This record gives sequence, C-alpha cells and structure tokens, in this order.
Amino acid sequence: MKVIIAKPGLDGHDRGAKVIARALRDGGHEVVYTGLRKTPDEIVRATMDEDAAALGLSTLSGAHDVLIPAICEGLVDEDLGEIVVFAGGIIPASDRSSLHDLGVRAIFGPGTKTLEILDFLEEVTFRKKSGEPVGIGENSEWRWE
Repeated sequence: MKVIIAKPGLDGHDRGAKVIARALRDGGHEVVYTGLRKTPDEIVRATMDEDAAALGLSTLSGAHDVLIPAICEGLVDEDLGEIVVFAGGIIPASDRSSLHDLGVRAIFGPGTKTLEILDFLEEVTFRKKSGEPVGIGENSEWRWE
C-alpha cells in the first residue's frame, strides 16, 4: 500500500513521523514522507499526486483540531474520499471523537508500537479487498480501536 506521512502546520518535531515512515517501509509499504511544516493544501496535493491509498498525519503542536479537519475536507473536495486517514501524536482523548466523526480511522498516541500501525494497515487492506468502505469520505462507521 502506498502511504503518505505528513507533518501539518508549524510543528517542527518529526522524529516520530520518520520512525513511522521507516517502520511502514520496512513492513512492505511504499512510503512518501512530505517533510515538515506542510499546509493542508500541500498535503492533499501530495496525496493526490502520489496516488496514495492512505495518509498518516503526525501532530504534536495542538493544532490537530484545525489542521486535520481542513485536510479531511480537502480530500473530500478533491474526490479523494477513498483515502484512509490515520493520525498520531499528541491528540487528547476529548478531541478524538470529533476526528473519528470526520472519518479518521485510527489515532495512535505516544508509545504506540509500530506493529500496531502495521496491523491497522493490514486490516485496511483486508477491508478494502472485501469491498467494505473505509475511506475518509465513504460513510463508514469502522475505526481502529
């Protein structure tokens, strides 16, 4: 599966994103890391240009409640509703429900084992192959817990 790993906003800490990118690559996925300080529009464009199946967003800045919705809306606006979006970083439990309601399928916090993220992507692949809607704009209720 082709996965984009992106760092939206002004957050300058990308060690976690790089660790995840390498783990996904080592796990057999094709990974494109966009680098630091990307706008929602840049992330949507990269996802479209790379023809990715999944988008992982890493956020530590506290701006997840603004940036992630803007990215999700941008994906839907560009008819990329089949993209599976997942997030990681510092996202308080109180903010997770609203992100899940937008279609974010998984949120991984600090200390998550890379194997769990690989398992998530394996489940996404299985569900897509079985025809189940799992993308950001596909009105699926499924989320990784």
